[in-house]
Amino acid sequence: MLTSASIVPLQSALREAGLDGWLLYDFRGINAIAKGLVGIEGFVSRRWFVWVPASGTPTVITHVIEQAPWHAWPAGWENVRYSAWQEFEAAVARLVKGRRIAMEYSPGDAVPYVDLVPAGVLEMVRAAGATVVSSGDLVTRFLAVWDDAQRVTHKVAAEQLKDIAYAAFARAGKAARAGAPVTEYALTEWIRGEFARLGLWTDHGPNVSATENAANPHYDPSPDQPRLLVEGDIILIDLWAMAPGGMWADQTYMASIGAPSARAVEVWNAVRDARDAAIALLRERLASGAPVRGGEADDAARAVITKRGFGPYFTHRTGHSIDASGLHGSGAHLDNLETREERVLLPGVGFSIEPGIYIAGEIGMRSEVNAFLDGRTLVVTPAEPQQEIFVV
Repeated sequence: MLTSASIVPLQSALREAGLDGWLLYDFRGINAIAKGLVGIEGFVSRRWFVWVPASGTPTVITHVIEQAPWHAWPAGWENVRYSAWQEFEAAVARLVKGRRIAMEYSPGDAVPYVDLVPAGVLEMVRAAGATVVSSGDLVTRFLAVWDDAQRVTHKVAAEQLKDIAYAAFARAGKAARAGAPVTEYALTEWIRGEFARLGLWTDHGPNVSATENAANPHYDPSPDQPRLLVEGDIILIDLWAMAPGGMWADQTYMASIGAPSARAVEVWNAVRDARDAAIALLRERLASGAPVRGGEADDAARAVITKRGFGPYFTHRTGHSIDASGLHGSGAHLDNLETREERVLLPGVGFSIEPGIYIAGEIGMRSEVNAFLDGRTLVVTPAEPQQEIFVV
């Protein structure tokens, strides 16, 4: 739960942004950002607000019959209890009238990951006399920035995933040449065994997909529809995991059983060069001290693939936030396709960089690395990203 110590940097950020406060709202878990930031635990079935002013002490507005989840709310901070809706709305108005405030709102739903407050609640708050702006950059700053321990655990996991992927490719190639090819699903099972051996954890996956199946970015290999990995196949391995209590790593690698075709090399080169274009843009902008938004990195990667003639086949964003709130986290994404990601990439955030080309019925290629901002430096993991199709 919020504490006297934890609100100090938050209030400093509010003042820097010219805001009078941050109004956090939730009803039955619709706003995971508010719940995560406040740290509330237990059963809550009624609406609540937490007001964090730029100066002074926070206030919570809670239903009178649901006080148990708020037992850790500091005694010196106000707890306004309501029963009737009139009391609820009056309490909100008293806090926000005439003030410029942040909420989980994104104009035009540009960034849906932070557009979590219902329209009716926004209407209520505005009718109370508040000017509402998006909390998007605050969300990035306080929910998506990695600490030192997370950077260390991420780097370790990233190198482990790379080693597992390359060993899995070698295993598939050896089996195919021996005339006893393994299936996509069997290789995923082997990878999960390696996760267990190394003490890594994941909630699902990985994805091993061959040639035409790799053209489905969210392909899920199944024992019910076995697909053997045979000579001539292109193999995509997408794997993600973390050490318990650590930070996620999420990577994708490509291999060919036997020499890849000229077509496969053409597609791979476009994907790799798009990845590197995004990295180059980020490094250049960060080194200059200029702000850079996630959507700009997406534009840089997409321009390369479009120029090579594969634009219609790059059908997803270039990257997603990776942070403590999840593998696909709350921070700024590298996206100007699916959403209008307008948030600045702040120091300490981490994300994937994963352009892909997916030609239905023929082939799919993706190269995925991870990166985090260390001051003005972009640290890419693994330390040596894949440069050529791995031939096994």
